[in-house]
Amino acid sequence: MMHPDTRVQFISDEVGHGVVATAFIPKGTITWVQDPLDQVFSVHRRAELPAHFQALLEYFAFKNARDEMILCWDHARYVNHSFKSNCLSTAYDFEVAVRDIQPGEQLTDDYGYLNLDSPWRPMDEGTRRKWVHPDDPVRCARQWDRQIEGAMRAFDKVDQPLRPWVASDFWLDWQEKRGPLKSTSDLLCHRRNVNAGG
Repeated sequence: MMHPDTRVQFISDEVGHGVVATAFIPKGTITWVQDPLDQVFSVHRRAELPAHFQALLEYFAFKNARDEMILCWDHARYVNHSFKSNCLSTAYDFEVAVRDIQPGEQLTDDYGYLNLDSPWRPMDEGTRRKWVHPDDPVRCARQWDRQIEGAMRAFDKVDQPLRPWVASDFWLDWQEKRGPLKSTSDLLCHRRNVNAGG
């Protein structure tokens, strides 16, 4: 579920559509959370789909750490990639704004944690990283974790309209302070972890 102060908008011929803020969204705000209306496709369920629908799923869905494809029911599937993304995914099935997002600004993610099956080169943004790689959750985790940690300092100070849908394992880690939050390296698909070890 996307933050309520967002909408889909045409960005450009090159980019297509994207999700933009309709109001100010401060750093530390949950911008998306997986909810019960999102469709979850196991490996078996994906294999049963006709090839055309498998291709659509590859384009509009993302792969989680359990090798499931998640197809968001709302406009979350239109969030575009950026190496300078203003939102990052946590290992708790929600994303957080890692900096303030202004009205009219596009909400962006780093597709590096979406478990792509092969490297992908997006539009050049003048950053050092030019490619999204399947092992980005390992290679970029330290940087992403620092950004999320900085955003989470504001978590309890900002309005959180998506708070009711956040999973209970996060609240155990966050409210009871059992330890540090899970790393974004935990977003790496378990299938890849197994393959990497053998």
